[in-house]
Amino acid sequence: MSNNPPIIIWIEELRATDTPLAGGKGANLGELVSAGVPVPPGFVVTSEAYRRFLEESGLRQRIEKLLEALDVNDTAALERTSNEIRRLIMEAPMPSDVEEAIRRAYRELSERIGIRDPLVAVRSSAVAEDLPEASFAGQQDTYLNVSGEDNVVDRVKACWASVFTPRAIFYRAQMGIDHFRAYMAVVVQKMVNARSAGVMFTLHPATGDRSVVVIESAWGLGEAVAGGKVTPDEFVVDKKTLEIIEKRINPKNIMITYDPETRQNIVVELPKEKALEPSLSDEEAKELAKYGIMIEEHYQHPMDIEWAIDKDLAPPKNIFIVQARYETVWSRRKKEEVEEVKPSEELRIIVTGLPASPGVATGVARVILDPHSPEAEEFREGDVLVTRMTDPDWVPLMKKAAAIVTDEGGMTSHAAIVSRELGIPAVVGTGNATREIRNGMLVTVDGSRGVVYEGKVEIVKKKEEARPGAIAPEAMRELYPVTATRIYMNLGQPEAIDRYVDLPFDGIGLMRIEFILSDWIGYHPLYLIAEGKPDFFVNKLAEGIAKVASAIYPRPVVVRFSDFKTNEYRGLKGGEKYEPEERNPMLGWRGVSRYIHPMYEKAFRLEVRAVKKVREEMGLKNVWVMLPFVRTTWEVEKVLGIMEEEGLRRGKDFKVWIMAEVPSVVLLVDEFSKLVDGFSIGSNDLTQLVLGVDRDSQLLAEMGYFDERDPAVLKAIKMLIEGAHRHGRTVSICGQAPSVYPEIVEFLVEAGIDSISVNPDAVIATRRLVASIERKVMLRRLERLEKLLGKMGKV
Repeated sequence: MSNNPPIIIWIEELRATDTPLAGGKGANLGELVSAGVPVPPGFVVTSEAYRRFLEESGLRQRIEKLLEALDVNDTAALERTSNEIRRLIMEAPMPSDVEEAIRRAYRELSERIGIRDPLVAVRSSAVAEDLPEASFAGQQDTYLNVSGEDNVVDRVKACWASVFTPRAIFYRAQMGIDHFRAYMAVVVQKMVNARSAGVMFTLHPATGDRSVVVIESAWGLGEAVAGGKVTPDEFVVDKKTLEIIEKRINPKNIMITYDPETRQNIVVELPKEKALEPSLSDEEAKELAKYGIMIEEHYQHPMDIEWAIDKDLAPPKNIFIVQARYETVWSRRKKEEVEEVKPSEELRIIVTGLPASPGVATGVARVILDPHSPEAEEFREGDVLVTRMTDPDWVPLMKKAAAIVTDEGGMTSHAAIVSRELGIPAVVGTGNATREIRNGMLVTVDGSRGVVYEGKVEIVKKKEEARPGAIAPEAMRELYPVTATRIYMNLGQPEAIDRYVDLPFDGIGLMRIEFILSDWIGYHPLYLIAEGKPDFFVNKLAEGIAKVASAIYPRPVVVRFSDFKTNEYRGLKGGEKYEPEERNPMLGWRGVSRYIHPMYEKAFRLEVRAVKKVREEMGLKNVWVMLPFVRTTWEVEKVLGIMEEEGLRRGKDFKVWIMAEVPSVVLLVDEFSKLVDGFSIGSNDLTQLVLGVDRDSQLLAEMGYFDERDPAVLKAIKMLIEGAHRHGRTVSICGQAPSVYPEIVEFLVEAGIDSISVNPDAVIATRRLVASIERKVMLRRLERLEKLLGKMGKV
């Protein structure tokens, strides 16, 4: 670098080594150009311009004094100081030669692309941004669709001011970064007239799988995807073959686009047909994947990439890469998968709660009380979600979280169950997390112990066996004991099967379809019927079920028909029109009672058709079904009649089970056994209804009321097993109890249960435990037999 660093550098002149001058974003864009990747033309206002502005305006000394007096943990003071610093920056004049250099570069850009006063993106590019060890992504500002010299100059200054947002100040203080070493460069690029835009990862962001490229896409500007305003389309492309191995087209109800009249970005509601159309063609997805692979190979590191498709250009010249940065979440998380917190007297515990999902993760805490709030839109991959409690509306945020912490809920709460299935740490039932954990605070969540620590804590390696996923299935079966009691696995997210397919389980004992309804479909089924799109529902549901059934074939998959409550169905798009307000949805219109209601029956028939499609059109005969929240025999008879009308009949290769959650199923086990092939004990609801305890009541749980080990609950389970076996029916259990209490596993095996279905993290331990218990049971029986034979010999 010369003694007089330049104020302006064109993107194509930059390389990765120019980060001190161009910032992470600017240097990466130049590096992409050198690798042959298409990048919109533009220039960088260098960090030298920012440095000179602070020095020559006299602002540096004034800002230093304001920051020296600031306690960043005082949220109100942090906000006031931030506002004052940014006001000073916006009001101070630029050095005249700096301002003229920006204007001159903008005019030259106009000449290069042949457009007068072109629309440009003015993007912050912090000098420490987008590096592997520290990600500043999203902390500074970006301005889109800026036109005219005056506006460009003003937005450059606004980017400089964003160095001192409350979030950025706090982050630097937490990370020990000098506020005046975080210089700011600004990228000015031609705006892509985006038909579609989104993000691309060169590994699977949910699993860390390095063999695929995952592309998320939506109509219009990429802000809709990055801000979580829509559920984007998803394309998973195999790196070796460039074939699309998974494709999910989601309803994208809005589009963010530029309005030339108001000269602003606006949100446009899309017609239903457009919302359900793919925002990316297969050819475009494959072309994007090629660029993703090129970028990863160039950087020799997994990458997080933003892209856009220009609607004014023809393929393949319509694709542009607008940003690329190192992917940091999985590199960090992979380390923590085999680590635990090292005990130390210096550790500061912020809150404690129930250890709901194992693992350790460090991230920036985001306290969010509403999944649709502006705060939720700012939630980024790898943040820690802190909230009161969750329901299905929170799943999009939960899928991006490094860990989850809640005020309320127990081991059977939505947050606990979903976290375990996503494989992320969770601490629930803290009582005060949203008050004690400050937004933006760096925290470490230990989901194995139920503790949240302040800051990034020291961790040590666990002495644990290698991950099962790295072992061949044949070797896996040899490593773990064979049991007479079948070990099944619970599953909700179809995508998760890729992580767990080689675990030593004998089938899926509970596949919840609620995740497919909320994540893959999004619309209330009656709404889709009214819109003339029932096939969309059937096809998407069939796709999700088939993904799991094909992955584990010929092992069985027991698909539970939908068991949303009315308040959860209302959360689906269009649901408010069809769902009543209930005082107690847990005991209301749910499960089988919905399927036989004249208003909802036609929606249930769509679920039946989806199962039939998987079994008959896709040939996956390993799919069985289960009826949830059964109350009476007559409602089961009606449901079986509806299924038969749709072509689904019980037979040798098609079993129908019912959930044993309501005590009436236990009391009338003989009558129910004449109607179905098996039972699956829902220990959470059965405990709730046997003991008359709200399972979500933290107060009662703390007092010991909600306990699946209660004698009354165990007696009900034993009655069910004995009654079902009298008729040759199978009995399983898919509730939470076996995953948590070894003594319940022992009770179930001794009672003669046929199968036990547990969460993925409990499969191996449960199989070993069951094998041990079965050996003990056999020895006891042999002892009794020997005693009996001994007595007979004396007669």
